[in-house]
Amino acid sequence: MNEVILQEISEFCRQRGLAESTFGRRAVNDGKLASRLRNGGRITTDTLERIRSFMAQSGDDGARRRVLFDPPMTHTLPVIRTQTAPMAAQGNEDPQRNFRFFDNRQKYLLFVNTCSEKWEVAQRVSLELDNIHPRPPAVRLFDAGVGDGTVLARVMRSMHDKFPTMPFHIVGKEISLEDVRLALQKLPDRFVEHPSTVVVLTNLAYADAPWLAAKSLSAATSMVWKDVAMDGNTAHSFEEQITALEPFLAENWKAKVSAKSGNPVYERPVVLVLYRNDHRFLLDQVIPRPGSTQADYDLVIASQPYRARASLEFKAKRVLAPLARALGPGGRMIAIQSYGRDPGMEIIHKVWPEDNPFIHSRHDLLKETKQELGAAGRDLNFNTYSDQRSLFRYDMHTLPTEVSSSIGTSTLLAAWNAAVYVAQVEDDRLSDINADRRYVEATRDVLQKHGGLWFYDESFVISRRRQ
Repeated sequence: MNEVILQEISEFCRQRGLAESTFGRRAVNDGKLASRLRNGGRITTDTLERIRSFMAQSGDDGARRRVLFDPPMTHTLPVIRTQTAPMAAQGNEDPQRNFRFFDNRQKYLLFVNTCSEKWEVAQRVSLELDNIHPRPPAVRLFDAGVGDGTVLARVMRSMHDKFPTMPFHIVGKEISLEDVRLALQKLPDRFVEHPSTVVVLTNLAYADAPWLAAKSLSAATSMVWKDVAMDGNTAHSFEEQITALEPFLAENWKAKVSAKSGNPVYERPVVLVLYRNDHRFLLDQVIPRPGSTQADYDLVIASQPYRARASLEFKAKRVLAPLARALGPGGRMIAIQSYGRDPGMEIIHKVWPEDNPFIHSRHDLLKETKQELGAAGRDLNFNTYSDQRSLFRYDMHTLPTEVSSSIGTSTLLAAWNAAVYVAQVEDDRLSDINADRRYVEATRDVLQKHGGLWFYDESFVISRRRQ
């Protein structure tokens, strides 16, 4: 139902030149209406009737929309989950631009710097290095969601320890300009320790990014491909040259909201290739070139690559299946997602007893992905593993004295932020809870009960047989 409503709202706004935030404010006094619906939020029948009424009173096509919404409902609309969705633009700004992603930057950065998930994920991924079998000319890695680059940088260190003399071909997908900036800041040291490295960053979709090529003719003709052969041999010199890319990134690494799906998409595809100029000769067979890139990766990292509340079909068809197709002989894809059933979810259930964001287990995902791949998955192994091997824990960092009879406000806020970030709770639900401060007592009770806060992730592996 959410998809139908969103489609009608989008058409209505396009016909009248309205921003979706303006529509939401005028129809139901909620500028984030469309954003909440894309994130799987619920609306009541009363809100639905107000939307109907606004559309009906604003044009002749209102009657047609009413027919689409006519099935009788006497309860809250069911939740329809979608992939990570952008926040609606505010004011008179173009709603297709200047948005931030579902992950509020303050929440994201607070979570990353107060919890050990990135460390633990990198450690779990690094274990897979013992199981891959690289072939010349390079060890090939694809990161299906670079984020701020913490996991990738740690895995690159492990790769150097395991394969100190082999060239590296590393491709990372990231559509967020803010995350690309953070990730690039972590690379100068990597080029010093392991000079025979090629790092490629792209904003292409999952179906295209491993191949560094857009299937759409219009996207292919508008692609921006930039090679950066960095001079020098110090981290300082590399940092200066990477920092100098800021104007290029600001100009080209732009995203917008898809009118069809509501998901973030690039305005134009970009491929950014980084390597050391003094190793260009050695890396000649490793440096990718437009139209000639093969997707035969030794290791694919898919850590939290989709919204937990996205549909099972979306996760398998749009994310996991394309990445599995990109594996080379003997290659392995490790996927990681939140598991729940931990103190973090205890906090959530104290506030929202019926909430369950983690609706698809690794067993569900592998079964759906295998079915989606069909004959293309015949030479793949789908490894769910036992809970003992699959599950791993990460903690919120606290000092021994912080979780006691009197817990400081900053610790409580950090714990609450981590819990709602992992559970992907929408901002509109948080505003009501924050007003009456129920979350403070809920968070304090759980911290004192367990003497801290931790979460569980689960991992699973898809591997291709060796030739």
